[in-house]
Amino acid sequence: MDLMDFREIGKLVSEDRLSLEYLWKKRGNTVCQSCSSSEFYYHQRWRVRCKGCKKDYWPLQGTRFALLRISPSQWLSLVKLFELSTSARKASQEVHLSYKTTLRAYDILRRVLVEELAKTDDILKGELEADEAYFGGKRKGKRGRGAGGKTIVYGILERGGRVSVSIVQDVSAESLMTETVKRVRRGSIVYTDKWRGYDSLMFCGYKHLNIDHRYKFKQGKVYINGIEGFWAFAKERLIKHHGISRKKFLFYIKEMEWRYNNRGKDLFEVLVDLMLH
Repeated sequence: MDLMDFREIGKLVSEDRLSLEYLWKKRGNTVCQSCSSSEFYYHQRWRVRCKGCKKDYWPLQGTRFALLRISPSQWLSLVKLFELSTSARKASQEVHLSYKTTLRAYDILRRVLVEELAKTDDILKGELEADEAYFGGKRKGKRGRGAGGKTIVYGILERGGRVSVSIVQDVSAESLMTETVKRVRRGSIVYTDKWRGYDSLMFCGYKHLNIDHRYKFKQGKVYINGIEGFWAFAKERLIKHHGISRKKFLFYIKEMEWRYNNRGKDLFEVLVDLMLH
């Protein structure tokens, strides 16, 4: 059932009933725990009642949707707007919720994505591209000598596969080596630019090849266009938020990691499944 169909239904009650039915069936738990009946009717707002034993259920109990008490149709609308990368301020106007409530819903969604990434954080291997990028701050930072108030993100991209990002304090050899060893299988090929912080990778069990961007951006298989493409992907989406606090930035950049790694999928369906389980 398409979420946009809900918007075409005039009455809020009808929207909530359809939304609740969609979520309950998608959760796959439509049998009464007391009498095993599979027949229910809508009893009160956001609740159903078993026709057999008359027991009441809140179908969203125990799911991430239960973390914020807004209507099922509002939740699904916010999930859709989040999928479309709509800002929280604009989404609050679309769904007629306060900005604070909408921001709370978006925070829940991002935390769910961080939890999901932690579960599937497999070691990267094969041919990889590594690079760092700078986010936020008002002045341009000098590479290796302070980031000018910016947040430094270190990214590793598996060619033909996933990207993995983390926030680092600096781009020293120690910081980059520590993150690489945690996330990349020994024996892999790591492509970087000529920044000296990457030189130690060859001593950590990796084949390290680099390209000097002062002269060229590609030499055979030695390039980092893939990870640079991810930075462009992330910055294009993050710029619409008009300022992200340092405290929450990790959740935003990990959202970008999740979106990139799931590109080509129906993100709305994936998000709903994650929120239900």
